[in-house]
Amino acid sequence: MSIDIKTTKIEPRRVTFEHIAEKLGEGKTPSRYQEVMFGLQHEEVFHYRPTWDPGHEIFDADRTAVNMGDYEDLLDPRRYYYGTYVIQRSRQQESLEKNFAAVEKRGLLNALDASLIEKIRKVVIPFRHVEWGANNNNLFIAAYGFGTPITVAADFQGMDRLGNAQYITRIGLILSNNDPAILDQAKSEWLDEPMWQPLRKVIEDSFVIKDWFELHVLQNYLIDGIFHPLLFQHFDDEVVANGGASFAMVTEFFVDWFAESMRWADSTIKTAVKESDENRALIGGWIEKWLPVVSQAAEPLAGFIFADRSSEVLERISDQLAARTGKIGISARAA
Repeated sequence: MSIDIKTTKIEPRRVTFEHIAEKLGEGKTPSRYQEVMFGLQHEEVFHYRPTWDPGHEIFDADRTAVNMGDYEDLLDPRRYYYGTYVIQRSRQQESLEKNFAAVEKRGLLNALDASLIEKIRKVVIPFRHVEWGANNNNLFIAAYGFGTPITVAADFQGMDRLGNAQYITRIGLILSNNDPAILDQAKSEWLDEPMWQPLRKVIEDSFVIKDWFELHVLQNYLIDGIFHPLLFQHFDDEVVANGGASFAMVTEFFVDWFAESMRWADSTIKTAVKESDENRALIGGWIEKWLPVVSQAAEPLAGFIFADRSSEVLERISDQLAARTGKIGISARAA
C-alpha cells in the first residue's frame, strides 16, 4: 500500500488588518512594529473637553506648533514596541548587573584614589536629579503628544531615565558602602552648589513648557546631547585614564543607551523638519533659543571636571552636536 501525502498552501485573503492595509497598500506585509503602532491614536473623542484645558480635546494634535500631515511618520528607528523594548533592556540589565556585582564584590570603585572618588561623587551622583527631570519630561510627552509612535517611544524613554537615575543611585551607594547619606549630600549640592544651579534652572524651566515637541527638542536633543557626552564620555575617559577602569564598567549602559537614544531623537526631529519649511523654521528657532542656555549651563560643571581643558572639551561636544544638527537640516551652534 502506498500513501500519497499532498500539501495544500492556503493563501490568506489579507496579510494584515484593514486599517494597516489602508495605510501601507493592499497586499503589503507590515512589520510587527507597524502593526502595533499604526491606527491606534484616538482622534474622535466622544467626551467633553478637559476642564483643566478647555482649549483642547483630550487627544489633540494642536498641543504642539509642529504640524505633520501624519503624526505616525514620527517613527522610532529602533522599532521598539513593548516586546522588543523589554527584551533588549532585559539583556542589557543582565549584563550590567554582572558588572555591578563584580565591582561591588571586589571593591573596585573604593580602590580608586580618594580625590577621584570625590570627583565622581560631586559630578555623577547629583546627576540623578537630572535623570529624574528627564523622566518627568518624557512622560509629559507620552501623555500629551500625538501619534502612537512618538508617545510610545517617549514612554520607554521616560522609563529608561528612571532606570538611569537608579543606576546612579547604586553607584553612589557603592562609593559610600551603602550609606544613604551620600544621596542626601548629592541632593544638597543639586539645590545649593553653584556649579549645578544653571542646569537646575534649565531643568525646572523645562517643566513648564507646554509644547511637547519643543520639550522633546530641549530634553532629548539638547540637554542629553551636551550633558551625556560630558559625563559619560569625556569625564568617563578622564576617570579611566587615571586608573578608574572599574568606573567604566558601571557606566557602560549610559554609553550604549545614549547612542541609541540619539538615533530616535535625530530621526523624529529630522522627519518633522523635512515635513515643511514652517516646521524647519520653528524647530530651528527652538534650537537657537535653548542651545546657548544649555551650553552655558554645562560650563561650570566642565570647569570643575577639566579645569583649563574645559573649553576644549565643550568645543568637541559642540562640534558633535552641530554635526548632528546639520544632518537633520538645521544650522545652529552655540555662540
